[in-house]
Amino acid sequence: MLSVDKVTVQFLGRTLYSDLSFTVNAKDRICFAGPNGAGKSTLMKIIADQMSPDTGTVNKAKYIEVGYLPQEGVSTDGRTLFDEAKTAFGDTLTIQENIEAASSQLGELDPGSAEYADALDVYGELQLQLDKLEVDKMKPRIEKVLVGLGFKHSDMNRDVGEFSGGWQMRIALAKLLLSEPSVLLLDEPTNHLDIDSQLWLENYIQNYSGAVILISHDRAFLDAIVKRTLAFEAGHVNEFAGNYSHYLEQSIILRQQLQRAYENQQREITKAEQFINRFRAKARRASQAQSRLKQLDKMERIELAPAPDKSIRLRFPQPERSGQVVIELDAAKRSYGDHVVFEKFCFRLERGEKIAVVGANGAGKSTFSRILSGADPLTSGTRKTGHKVEISHFAQDHAEKLNPEKTVLQTVEDSAAREVAGNLRSLLGCFLFRGDDVFKQVSVLSGGERSRLSLAKMLLRPANCLILDEPTNHLDMQSQQILQEALKAYQGSCIIVSHNRDFLDPITDKVIEFYPEKKIPRIFLGNLSDFIDKKSQELADVTSDGKTEPARDNKGIKKPSLHSSRKEQRKIEGQIRQQKADAIKPIQQKLEEIEQQIADLEAHKQELEDKMKNPDFFKEKDQSMEASKMHGEISGRIEKLYSDWADASDEIEKTEQEFNSKLSTTQP
Repeated sequence: MLSVDKVTVQFLGRTLYSDLSFTVNAKDRICFAGPNGAGKSTLMKIIADQMSPDTGTVNKAKYIEVGYLPQEGVSTDGRTLFDEAKTAFGDTLTIQENIEAASSQLGELDPGSAEYADALDVYGELQLQLDKLEVDKMKPRIEKVLVGLGFKHSDMNRDVGEFSGGWQMRIALAKLLLSEPSVLLLDEPTNHLDIDSQLWLENYIQNYSGAVILISHDRAFLDAIVKRTLAFEAGHVNEFAGNYSHYLEQSIILRQQLQRAYENQQREITKAEQFINRFRAKARRASQAQSRLKQLDKMERIELAPAPDKSIRLRFPQPERSGQVVIELDAAKRSYGDHVVFEKFCFRLERGEKIAVVGANGAGKSTFSRILSGADPLTSGTRKTGHKVEISHFAQDHAEKLNPEKTVLQTVEDSAAREVAGNLRSLLGCFLFRGDDVFKQVSVLSGGERSRLSLAKMLLRPANCLILDEPTNHLDMQSQQILQEALKAYQGSCIIVSHNRDFLDPITDKVIEFYPEKKIPRIFLGNLSDFIDKKSQELADVTSDGKTEPARDNKGIKKPSLHSSRKEQRKIEGQIRQQKADAIKPIQQKLEEIEQQIADLEAHKQELEDKMKNPDFFKEKDQSMEASKMHGEISGRIEKLYSDWADASDEIEKTEQEFNSKLSTTQP
């Protein structure tokens, strides 16, 4: 239905790919994979007729329609949300307008005239066309797609100009899905979607009647949809059958085969060159040497793309150990005027916990992260940070606060801790700033580049609590993996706002879901995939009357759950976690009492030292001796309390390790 024929694209003197050819068949599910800058989005624009290749063509039948969703930059205004989505049905609207015109014409003509008969025939034909388009299903289809992408029914009459950039991209996606093109081109479609909308889109694409080509850095999303992968790497494009994970496995095998072929060819070349150099000057063997030289010139050399640099590792500066309780919210409420984001919310982040934050856009995820960081205040309730807690917060707007006059390298040099200062070029490579990119001024960087630089700058500061709001939005797969490995090894606490399942699953062991309807956020044990399974099971168990009961087949027999073994495993894990919490609670209380005693004694000690700074204080001998004695006693007690604090912390850590060991034995 569509073919790419010998397409070549060059950029700034570099060939992205040459003589690229492949076909797109009906109901294909294709992924363009590869690092940023490999030309994936460029090829998508070429297929969408928004760019032209240097050479080659894109061929498609006349009846084939191509629909394209870019990464960003789509916006509109002047219509209600429903009316804007309705424009996707362009043919239907044109027919409706023609029917109205024909109806008006019939009212002006003599019923007995030939013109009236012709107009009536046209009117009838238009009505038949409209019936075929099932116009009566237009409204429910529009509402289904808009609600699936996260809009509320109350949004339908809002002007689209009121929606932010992320919601504008959802509107563009909704119109594209409603228009049902033969080939759907989606460039990073999940960047602006929450987890519920992403799962809805995943299901929608799986059942889509046309072909779909995707670019995404969300591996779980790709694995659920893709059946073919085109891998862009070092000027070549290789095709693999299967989803993204299968491509990764096969690419390793292919590279090993290519490596062996390359080494064999290099040995042949070396032998041929040795023969030529040895015998080209000897008359008896000169013709053979010349023949070998011609063979060597004609040989198609195997090019080996540079292997991914596995030596690049992102290691966070070692932070000082915090108290067991890192951040605590009690009866927390945040509102903006009459809009309540959340209220009566109690939350505790403990040392070493790594928590994923999910929920619909506008539900309060970013607000929650700003409150935890201290950037935003609570409307009511309390926020407390624990002993020796150092917080680093990455928010999307931090990119706008970078100094535009500085280079990329200078920006991170200002923030780098001593232990990583000598390795900044490699670390910047993790965030896709390679080669001369590090000397670019911030003022010339794109929004995505500024976001990556802001993330790199924040992560280079020592902190024992990281709060990250959508850290993977502008990272390719390799950069995500580097950051993921660093966060897995990180000893501090993490709060990560994201919907990227593949990125979050190995890192987090708890999920908080926020809701837009003033509901108290819910906390789920397990990673993001466990959370999705739990939510899916809850939805599957809900009957039409709103009650929950086991799912049954058409004979009324209870169905065995696909998640039953996993469900039982999580039940056991939940029991172990409860035992862990019960065991740690009294030690934790003791630890908090010690921290309070230390704080009180240090305050008393400071008062004494302030008095002792006054020279007149020592004129009273008895008073000064008593104060000096008390100062020594307080210092001794503080020292003892610090030792007790360390013992209690070690006891908590030992208890955690014991129960974590029990948890690991429950894994399949």
